[in-house]
Amino acid sequence: MTDKLTCGVHHVGLTVPDLEQARSFFCDVLGFEVVGGVPDYPSVFVSDGKVLLTLWRAADPMTARAFDRRANIGLHHLSLAVANNDALEEAWKRVSAHPEVIVDVAPSPILPGSSTRHFLVFIPGGIRLELTTPFA
Repeated sequence: MTDKLTCGVHHVGLTVPDLEQARSFFCDVLGFEVVGGVPDYPSVFVSDGKVLLTLWRAADPMTARAFDRRANIGLHHLSLAVANNDALEEAWKRVSAHPEVIVDVAPSPILPGSSTRHFLVFIPGGIRLELTTPFA
């Protein structure tokens, strides 16, 4: 079959322990905007104009288990695109300065010898996030 049935990602849903903390990170640090939500769920929808994220609060954050990307099936990490190296450096400054961010991989080539660069962090709540320049 050569006809693709899909045409990109519609949205990504992330379960978080603290909805306000996650909203604040995406909006205040990365510049996303709140575009909706369902208070009774509870959830907040945020977007950078290209990608839509649904942030859902875990039913019981105190007993929720953290995801282990090496042991569980599911989202290994979320990678967001940045426009270029300057944007990556600005994102690095903002993200790495956040007191609740844990750096996993500092800015570096995505593969040895590649001009594509990235960095990976664990954001507040424990989700692994990557920011990446365009593939060259």
